[in-house]
Amino acid sequence: MSGLVWGALLRMLQSFLQGSPFIFTGLCIAGMLSRLMGHADTKRLFGSNSVSSLVQSWFIGMLLPGCSLGVIPICRQMRASGIAIGTIFAFALSSPLFDPLSLLYGLTLSKPFTILAFATCSLVVVTLSGAIFDWLYPNTEVQVPEPAAVPYGIKRILAIGVEMAYETVGGSAALIGIGILGVGLLAIILPAGSLQRTMAHDNPWSPMIMTGIAIPAYATPMTAMGQLGSMFQHGNSIGAAFILLTFGAGMNLGLVAWMWLNYGWRKLAVWFGLMLLIVVGLSYGIERPLYPPDIEPANHTHAFDGYCAPFFHNSPPTEGFLVEIGRRIRNGTQPHEWFGAAVLIVLATVGGVLRVFDPSRKFQAWLVRRIPEESGRMSPRYDVIVPGPVLAIVGLAGIVIMSVVGCFTYYPEPNETLEELSIARTEVVSAAFSGNHKHALDWIPVCESWNRRLIVGTYLRRFKVSDYHLMKSRLLQNRLEQLEHAIQDKVDPSEIRTLSHATSRAFTLLSLAYHSEPLD
Repeated sequence: MSGLVWGALLRMLQSFLQGSPFIFTGLCIAGMLSRLMGHADTKRLFGSNSVSSLVQSWFIGMLLPGCSLGVIPICRQMRASGIAIGTIFAFALSSPLFDPLSLLYGLTLSKPFTILAFATCSLVVVTLSGAIFDWLYPNTEVQVPEPAAVPYGIKRILAIGVEMAYETVGGSAALIGIGILGVGLLAIILPAGSLQRTMAHDNPWSPMIMTGIAIPAYATPMTAMGQLGSMFQHGNSIGAAFILLTFGAGMNLGLVAWMWLNYGWRKLAVWFGLMLLIVVGLSYGIERPLYPPDIEPANHTHAFDGYCAPFFHNSPPTEGFLVEIGRRIRNGTQPHEWFGAAVLIVLATVGGVLRVFDPSRKFQAWLVRRIPEESGRMSPRYDVIVPGPVLAIVGLAGIVIMSVVGCFTYYPEPNETLEELSIARTEVVSAAFSGNHKHALDWIPVCESWNRRLIVGTYLRRFKVSDYHLMKSRLLQNRLEQLEHAIQDKVDPSEIRTLSHATSRAFTLLSLAYHSEPLD
């Protein structure tokens, strides 16, 4: 029993760390909408209660980076701005699915047509479900008094920070916690490795099984795209992949709880029923047309291990659960995730201090207080007062631009990526060869990540990747998977050493392909 609890704790910590940069981004967007744009202009930006507003919100969601946890504060602000529920969920479901970073990643994992078809299907989902729901319930717009405008200057920046701090310890935090709790519940319900032989293409129940798993699950866009790529490579169900993207990345229990609390269980049941009907129906409709005919289905995959318990009940960690959790967190957390978590902790600290020592929100009242200007005072020629909505649009555009710039940072030049991949390969092979299997299992995902980033980085700079380079990359991926399975199955050490040599050889062939063959 203790193993289940520790496993759930690990999964929830991993989800929080993975989602922290997106939660921070969502808080920034919500703060700008609240303190710079205001309710009226926010409603004008997204639209409301029309088919065009559904497409409009879907498009904005596709541009802005986010995850299903990070959209929660934005959804709360959109509701306060008087936007209809259909439009809110058009944004909430599209923002976690695709952004510049994950879209580029997805285009290299399968045929571009498949990823673009998924994006089109997501538009169909939000438009159809939103239009029907708004037709059934046309009066879901709420009227909330417009907040007092903040005077121009440094106060506007402070007001955004204060708004973010309050949200970090307010209603958004509770809903985000509920969303993360769903991950822990899955880890308790699903035994370790229980999904490794599921989601087969020829199993008609695969989309339905994935629906039950994906709704309480949480996945960042990049994680979901990586899982989709694994499903494509292993010949899993395309319909289940679409459901994983739509529900696994696009929803969580926190969003469900938010709708229940604000609109009641009847509206929640209707909306949820519409979503299930449309998404599951589409998943069965695209199963055969989008299934790649040149893929030989595999009967084993680790793509869904992250939704199961991380520890086997009959083999607890030798050094104890706490030490093992710390080791996995250290090895699996990226620098930008540590940064996001640190910023959220700072915001939560500030928000907690404000709630305790300023319960009447006098500081916020001071922020909106206007100071009379001195008579006869002349403003400098270049001291232009920029309207708040203009600053908000510039801020949102800046977030989009930064996400594009982040693509080039996260996916470096091929030569730089090959150097990092070489280091990871050395760690994997030397550890596997020497019998340090735990170290090898830690580094295999790192190696796989750099292998995928190599392809995306090439695609990003040259807009295509040759079949020859893709073949060498897939060879390395296959060798890494074979080595991982051999270590986990505890096969004969001589076979592990043979697979280690094969893995090293596959990397050498990949490196030679990039250094000796043209990339066009």
